[in-house]
Amino acid sequence: MPIAVGTQAPDFTLKTKAADGLKDVKLSDHAGKSQVVLLFVPAAFTGVCTQELCDQTGGLGEYEQLGAVVYGISVDNAFSQEAWAKQAKIGITLLSDLNKTVTKAYDVVFPNLAGIGDTSARAAFVIGKDGVVKYAEQTPTPKDLPNFAAVKAALAG
Repeated sequence: MPIAVGTQAPDFTLKTKAADGLKDVKLSDHAGKSQVVLLFVPAAFTGVCTQELCDQTGGLGEYEQLGAVVYGISVDNAFSQEAWAKQAKIGITLLSDLNKTVTKAYDVVFPNLAGIGDTSARAAFVIGKDGVVKYAEQTPTPKDLPNFAAVKAALAG
């Protein structure tokens, strides 16, 4: 069960691959500036995860109009994420939660996915400018996508 709507979102610092090396991304850097959409996905280079992030890449302009920044989070390392993003043309900034600290903090661990070990469950969160969770969803299975209409409604609300 993901953390509840109305709670303070756990802050984090995660790595992303930038042109000049690894870069830190902190959730709290968005406080008072923008809303944040966090999309947890189980694994890079998998069909449903690729579909989800490519579809959402196509709608980044809509998220920007709603005053939101979108991050994809998986337990893959930042170098694998970079290769995946290039291959699949994913335009969402991908954050590496290799140690699963953020996955655990948001309570969206998917235990022993396909026998490979614990990963992030497929989940979506909307974090308001005030740092409070406005929307939280963990899908019933890794094959199910989040309700993106509800995500956008939370951003607009």
